[in-house]
Amino acid sequence: QVQLVESGGGSVQAGGSLKLSCAASGWTYSRRFYCMGWFRQAPGKEREGVATLYCGDSSTYYPDSTKGRFTISQDNAKNTLYLQMNSLKPEDTAVYYCAAAIAYSGSSCRNFEAKNWGQGTQVTVSS
Repeated sequence: QVQLVESGGGSVQAGGSLKLSCAASGWTYSRRFYCMGWFRQAPGKEREGVATLYCGDSSTYYPDSTKGRFTISQDNAKNTLYLQMNSLKPEDTAVYYCAAAIAYSGSSCRNFEAKNWGQGTQVTVSS
């Protein structure tokens, strides 16, 4: 299984920025065959995807709630996935998780079923 470790969470003021990192290891297959993404879960709410990426060509996908504010990227040499979050809002407060799964195709990463998860990192945005 793929091991994922998130870091970079913390407390920030509304309008501020934060960058999360996800260190990955233990790939069963070549890294380029995977989808990776960031998901979050706030108290009393369902888990939602905030950004996804196809490792094969770094194509990215965002829901309306984060598009234009969040940016997902990867550093292949470091086996690390990033989430740059700008213009943060109180409603962004949640535990953020890094996840991965085998890709059926690059476009399938737009909405994939995660199989491997990190432990999560807390992001708190105050008004």
